[in-house]
Amino acid sequence: MGFIALIFALLIEQGRPLPQDNLVYRASSTLASSLRQMTDAGREYQGIVGWAFVIGIVLALTLIVEWLAAAIHPLAVFVLHVLVLYLTVGFRQFSRSFSEIQIALAAGNVATAHATVEQWTAPPGASAADAGEPVDLGVSEICRRAIAHALVASQRHVFGPLFWYVLVPGVAGPILYRLAELLARHWSGEAAGSDGSADAEEREIAVLVPVAVADEPAPAVPHVYGSFARRVYGWIDWIPVRLSAAGFAVVGNFEDAIYCWRGAVAAGTGSDQRSMLIAVGGGALGLRIADPELEARWAQGEAAFEWSGAEPDATGLNSAVGLVWRSVVLWIGLFAMLTIAAWLGR
Repeated sequence: MGFIALIFALLIEQGRPLPQDNLVYRASSTLASSLRQMTDAGREYQGIVGWAFVIGIVLALTLIVEWLAAAIHPLAVFVLHVLVLYLTVGFRQFSRSFSEIQIALAAGNVATAHATVEQWTAPPGASAADAGEPVDLGVSEICRRAIAHALVASQRHVFGPLFWYVLVPGVAGPILYRLAELLARHWSGEAAGSDGSADAEEREIAVLVPVAVADEPAPAVPHVYGSFARRVYGWIDWIPVRLSAAGFAVVGNFEDAIYCWRGAVAAGTGSDQRSMLIAVGGGALGLRIADPELEARWAQGEAAFEWSGAEPDATGLNSAVGLVWRSVVLWIGLFAMLTIAAWLGR
């Protein structure tokens, strides 16, 4: 049932994309922000209690709803799975801005593509004054930012929750993953607002961006309240992000992807999930999509390495879309084989 529910959810999402500012996301964001306002006194143990409270309440409600659905009819369980997957897994939850950049560049409108990529990758609550003097980006830089951001977003919106859906029976897995990601992002202290919330769905959280890069505004120092949430999300995402990287290598340029993966690990950035994913994705595409500071970190030390990929352009955006789709087909195919094996083993 899980495989069929996933296919239904993906088809529905393609026909009717989930709005970024949907009711479930607003309710979850409000809960996270309100709990922090009520309990945050600058101690890490308060963040641990807050995280356990939110996760415990949501998972308990999830198990109750799933139990009630099973008591009603198997069809109710199927509908519940489709609904949860529709809310937690999908391309259209992050691909709107990427598609707008593609369309703008295809029409030769570099200014629109620049504005879109700036808005897409901007930190939460950022204003024009925070950005400083405007810098005109070339097509290559726009494509580099868009591809790198899209690969990380595909991990958060597709591969991560899909892994936990396959691993954990029922619908608790993808809910746990997306809720842990939301808490880590909302409690990371990146937002400029007084409540410390982070309302931009497309922003990498602090655990994925541990250091500021040259082309992105430096995030604020994460608050101690959210340190546990960031740490737990790093644990939850440790295996999925490496499976995503492996998928990119298999469906892309395998030798270059593995070379970049080994180079990133040897250079000391292998524990940085974002850096590793970008390194492998760049190798799989044959493109230089890492920011200059990350490339400088790779070039330091005795185990330094240099990736001599091509500069990204508008065709690189299409290649990135193809890479993600092929990887999705790969993992869905493996999920299908596991499902068939389970059926035959009964």
